[in-house]
Amino acid sequence: MWNKVFYENTLRRDWPTLRLVRPAYERRLPVVLSRDEVRRVLAEVQLAVYRVCLTTIYSCGLRLTEGARLQVADVDSERMLLHIHGKGKRERYVALPEPTLNKLRALWKTHRSPKWLFPSWCSKRAAPITGRSLQRAFGDALQRSDITKKAHVHTLRHAYATHLMEVGVNLRLIQETLGHRHPRTTAIYTHLTQPVWETMTKPLHELAKDL
Repeated sequence: MWNKVFYENTLRRDWPTLRLVRPAYERRLPVVLSRDEVRRVLAEVQLAVYRVCLTTIYSCGLRLTEGARLQVADVDSERMLLHIHGKGKRERYVALPEPTLNKLRALWKTHRSPKWLFPSWCSKRAAPITGRSLQRAFGDALQRSDITKKAHVHTLRHAYATHLMEVGVNLRLIQETLGHRHPRTTAIYTHLTQPVWETMTKPLHELAKDL
């Protein structure tokens, strides 16, 4: 590091070494659960506060922190929207399915927190559930469901985008809902949808049947 400062600031010369040792870019496709697998995992979540939070994360395409820190004031039941305080202080609205709204209402009646939709039962002060506890609840449920995929809470967001694409929702609309800055970030899900694979399955069967 000090050699780099000496070369660039003192000698006013380039320090080319770092350009030669940059690691190769690795593009990994995300793990995606099927709709049935999502249902199986959520059904195994023991505590209602975690189950409803994870259901909301899936059905609204949220990041872990966005879901865990949802507030009562973020629910717009008249327009069926959730107000999301996203990454980098970027706000957005996402569609709120009616079954999810009903689950949120039923859960709220059990704790009646004036601020948090998913309050922490262990906290001595008013606070939302933690991301760590939510990840643990998901991991335990995944294990009980006997699904062997290496999934985590963010996998529900991947599943949401993929499943919407499979039923024909516009890519641009999915991008806005997820809060992605660039279309190419959302476009990765086109490689994961069932219809995409089905377009190749039949030709492959024809190629392989006489081998």
